[in-house]
Amino acid sequence: MKTYLELSKSELKDTLKILEMRYNELKSRNLALDMTRGKPSPDQLDLTNDMPTLLDTENLKAEDGADCRNYGVPFGLKESRKLFGEILGIDPELVTVGNNSSLQLMYDTLSRSLIFGEIESSKPWGLIGNRKWLCPVPGYDRHFLVTETLGFELIPVPLHEDGPDMDMVEKLVSEDASILGMWAMPLYSNPDGFIYSEEVCKRLASMKTAAPDFRILWDNAYVVHHLYDDVSKQGTLPDILKLCREAGNPNRVYEFASTSKITFAGSGIACMAANEENTTRARKYLGVQSIGPNKIVQLMHAKFIPDLEAVKKVMSKQAAILRPKFEMVLKILDDEFMGSGIAHWNSPLGGYFVSVYLLNGTAKETVRLAKECGVAFTPAGATYPYKKDPNDSNLRIAPSFPKVEDIETAVTVFAVCAKLAAVRKLLEE
Repeated sequence: MKTYLELSKSELKDTLKILEMRYNELKSRNLALDMTRGKPSPDQLDLTNDMPTLLDTENLKAEDGADCRNYGVPFGLKESRKLFGEILGIDPELVTVGNNSSLQLMYDTLSRSLIFGEIESSKPWGLIGNRKWLCPVPGYDRHFLVTETLGFELIPVPLHEDGPDMDMVEKLVSEDASILGMWAMPLYSNPDGFIYSEEVCKRLASMKTAAPDFRILWDNAYVVHHLYDDVSKQGTLPDILKLCREAGNPNRVYEFASTSKITFAGSGIACMAANEENTTRARKYLGVQSIGPNKIVQLMHAKFIPDLEAVKKVMSKQAAILRPKFEMVLKILDDEFMGSGIAHWNSPLGGYFVSVYLLNGTAKETVRLAKECGVAFTPAGATYPYKKDPNDSNLRIAPSFPKVEDIETAVTVFAVCAKLAAVRKLLEE
């Protein structure tokens, strides 16, 4: 069987006719499907509906006696910090728990750096006019938007199956003191679902940086978000804080996580973890910023998921809902693109996305064609800084929210549009 790249012009024209017939048939269905965002489905959210009922309105106190209705406890309930300590495998004394958004904690962390600098800084980062930030690509669009909004120049670094291109990272950070940090989503990266290897984690912890105050924002968003209960299929990570301490760079990493895709997406809790020195310094400013987070929500979570075992039970139920959706995406991709030579993708073991690489120069056209068919996908380029994919090839599929039957239709549309765009481009060459 020939790939599309091996077809003659005549064969491409015949293929084009077949694809146009399929496309027109799909277009005639008047579809209205949305595959743009990786948000939990109603079925997933329903798993947590009992959580508010666990509160005892006669006793809204934490285990240490703190009244959760009142001010105070600015760094999170003891039980909340203990929970995240178990989830991340670290000392709960190094965990600070806030409200629902880990992204807000990341934004605040960078804002403090801009205003006050970091422990080793000679001046606040806001006074560094040419400050830069490394961005593994493809990556999370909201990460990139945070650093872009805060005035950093974004430098893309290729992301491989085992993590960022470390030869490139090490060279850049060793030569340029204006590179102040980098993003990292080490487990089930958004969108590829890649897992950083232990070697990559060690190199990130130990690499020499021209900037003495270099920081890594370690977004461990999918730390318990496995698609399979089989432990042999689950991704794991070493303790990055421990690696940094052992490498002589104890202040290098701020780690983040949340319950946003464990319980209620918009009414969860989030945490920041760091070594003792960074934690003490961050809390100095956090204590000024807020008199205390939403402790009622923290208490509610402590009763619903009191420990890691309870989290695993919830996530097993989450996986049972998500797994058929991911498997449907991968089945359609296999069926539609097998032997075509114009697409490749990773089969993630967890996380929330499937990332597909199409023929260079066809991603934007694929999205446009799909939209005309009534199916919305994340815009091409969204997974790159400034929304500019240099190859115009990467697209992110978010299977969590739609029903399985809608995913089957939507990904079929995706594949037909991608092949149609590819054949038209090849005929132009």
